[in-house]
Amino acid sequence: MSVLKTLQAQWKTLRRNHSKTHSVGVLSAALIGLLLLSKRTSMQGLQARFWFPHVARQRWSLLDPLRIVIQVVWLVFANRAPRQKADNQRFTALKLSAYQARNARPVRLLQRLTSSSFSALTALAPKLLRSTLMRVALTVVSALFVAFTISLPMDASAQALMLLAFWAVALWVRDTSGRLPLLLMIVLSVLVSSRYLWWRVTQTINWDVPLDATFAIILLSAEIYAWTILILGYIQTAWPLKRGVAKLPDDLTEWPSVDIFIPSYNEPLKVVRPTILAALAIDWPKDKLNVYVLDDGKRDEFRQFCDEAGVDYMVRPDNSHAKAGNLNHALGKTGGDYIAIFDCDHIPTRSFLQMTMGWFLKDPKLALVQTPHHFFSPDPFERNLSIFRSKPNENELFYGLIQDGNDLWNSSFFCGSCAVLKRGPLEEIGGIATETVTEDAHTALKLHRLGYNSAYLNIPQAAGLATESLSSHIGQRIRWARGMAQIFRLDNPLFGKGLNLGQRLCYANAMLYFFNGIPRMIFMLAPLAFLLFGAYIIFAPAVMIAAYALPHIVHSYLTNSRHQGPYRHSFWAEMYETVLAWYILRPTTVALFAPKQGKFNVTEKGGLNESEFYDWKISSPYLILISLSLLGAAFGIWRLMNGPSNEYLSIALNLVWLTYNLIILGGAISVAEEAKQVRVSHRISVNRPATLITDSGHSYQVTLDDFSDNGAGLSVPDGVTIKPGSQVQVALISAETENAFNADVVSVRKNKVGVQFRFASLAQEQSFITATFSRADAWTDWRPEQKDSPVTSFGEVITISLEGYKRLVNQFTPILNPVISVIIRFWAKCKSVLPRTPGKKVSDNG
Repeated sequence: MSVLKTLQAQWKTLRRNHSKTHSVGVLSAALIGLLLLSKRTSMQGLQARFWFPHVARQRWSLLDPLRIVIQVVWLVFANRAPRQKADNQRFTALKLSAYQARNARPVRLLQRLTSSSFSALTALAPKLLRSTLMRVALTVVSALFVAFTISLPMDASAQALMLLAFWAVALWVRDTSGRLPLLLMIVLSVLVSSRYLWWRVTQTINWDVPLDATFAIILLSAEIYAWTILILGYIQTAWPLKRGVAKLPDDLTEWPSVDIFIPSYNEPLKVVRPTILAALAIDWPKDKLNVYVLDDGKRDEFRQFCDEAGVDYMVRPDNSHAKAGNLNHALGKTGGDYIAIFDCDHIPTRSFLQMTMGWFLKDPKLALVQTPHHFFSPDPFERNLSIFRSKPNENELFYGLIQDGNDLWNSSFFCGSCAVLKRGPLEEIGGIATETVTEDAHTALKLHRLGYNSAYLNIPQAAGLATESLSSHIGQRIRWARGMAQIFRLDNPLFGKGLNLGQRLCYANAMLYFFNGIPRMIFMLAPLAFLLFGAYIIFAPAVMIAAYALPHIVHSYLTNSRHQGPYRHSFWAEMYETVLAWYILRPTTVALFAPKQGKFNVTEKGGLNESEFYDWKISSPYLILISLSLLGAAFGIWRLMNGPSNEYLSIALNLVWLTYNLIILGGAISVAEEAKQVRVSHRISVNRPATLITDSGHSYQVTLDDFSDNGAGLSVPDGVTIKPGSQVQVALISAETENAFNADVVSVRKNKVGVQFRFASLAQEQSFITATFSRADAWTDWRPEQKDSPVTSFGEVITISLEGYKRLVNQFTPILNPVISVIIRFWAKCKSVLPRTPGKKVSDNG
């Protein structure tokens, strides 16, 4: 080993000094040793192995002379000593550290000054805006500034300089806390995006060539739609209300009566059972609380269970208008002051009514209080991509930010579950809306048109099951998209009486969002118009396109990263929307022209995936888009090699666009491989204290690691012996009351113990639900909040995309195995002739 180290040192010294003569001499000696000397000659043999690690003297091959020649040329003329690279890196790091130390103090001072300025403006703004004259003056000046900035003509260099200045400001204030820095970023983003759109409309359409003009108008239409959604989204969420809890009166006699409706159709009793028991356990005066199970499935086992549990079981003669009709039938048969509605898999916490009802007593015009839809099981994205509870899920943006933003404009709408409605206003509008398949949002719109208020409380007070498969997830979103398009067509919020401007814009954005299918497909196919047909969809030099388009994209991502980061990471929205785009395209288009078509589809819950499988039917649109994109890429590369030089930059820009599309499509096909899901009952991971009591009477303080509706996982202290098959008791604390539950030990792995409960009675099962699913703090701190980094998020999306293509290749492996085997062997031979770093070990396969 010491000889090898000596050789390595010699090599580094020779190459660091750029001494080619000495290098050639040493290599010649090594070559002679390799060819002529015995393998028993230690020094020369070691030299040969050091300089030519991939040449085996024991068994020569026809490619060895080629390997030796390439290695010699590479060693003498190409390879640089690693030591020199390391020295350069250390020198650079030292310079950077010195620079940072020298400039840290001024930077900190400037940051404090910026933060202080925003704080002062925040305090001063309300005083300035009290004056009508000041508001009018600010509006006029702002409008003139915006119009001037958007329409000012500039060449590429001036445009780049101005937008780089905007970019620098956005980057500077991005990490400054407070609402005003975000508003500044929104203003900059609106200016840059509006300037881009103005340039697109006025300067980038080639009207002289019909093909160019046709493709350009199609793309521009999609961009106008995207710009509209961007602006409406900023308006909707710029200042979330973040409503708190309103206190109830101390006198319980002032608390109103509440009817709880639990509608069901085809869900198994195992799914509905915990919801019914949790509803009975809600903290509310029992004489003012009534629970109703509304069974459109008309099942005897449900009737029997309701009789046993002491809740009212209700059926109706027909199933007209699906869920909305079911609720309306119950509305006419009950008489509580308020109605709380839970989907049959949404298990409420004990505190649900105490957290929500205070606002009704505070505001007589309040007709609706909505809380988030929280899910304790992974949705298809979370399960198939293995990101459950580590990344924001698809729903978090809506329930975490958008509904809070809607609340500022008094436009938070009913979401069908986890909500309370006031009976009087609901009966005034004729009950739950039945004209569309999204009865919940339409009901809220009708209430708002009559002047009633709504409220959103962003505290999870119930939790349920997410969709079990990608196909059922897409089916649910198709219904939402169709329903929103129906409302847009039949009861457009932009027209008609009763809504203020903020409400109109919030409802319009919620409905227009579901029309993103066509624009998303246009963005996916747009680069092909140029690469395959030579159509200039943006008739401008590549430099101008970059000067206008890149700042528009960068500013929108920076702003949304700051604003939406905790609820949706950058670039994930593109993946979500791409998965759904093809499937919502048709129902939304049909609903615009034939809004009465379509029916209510019930989302299946509680299903199983017995094994992993690839959903070819769902993924087929993505595979077609990938094939077209690869065809376009092939044509683009061919045009780079054979086309005119003045098109190189345009081709390169379209190839970059196409590559981005392929990355997003890779994420879509990654989700299409369904993960295995064989648990009948989902486990919820927690970290809570519990007590384990053995059959010998010994008790131990343990940790509750997870629970389901009939089992739990425990961590026991070291030294405690628990045998599989033994009978134990697990004591859990809820609302300062401790309850012990009989259980059988079903698994033991080191200090991890799995138990299955044996409930002695329905009352004991209810106590368990109360101690687990229905705790007031059951769903707080569900996922650690993560700050979004666009670069990191893009890297994650790329990783998911590569995994998607890997999964796709694996599906074709049985067919491609022989071809792949030949390619691998050919590559191994090619790789074997490549030069190697001296002294590096070479594996047997080259």
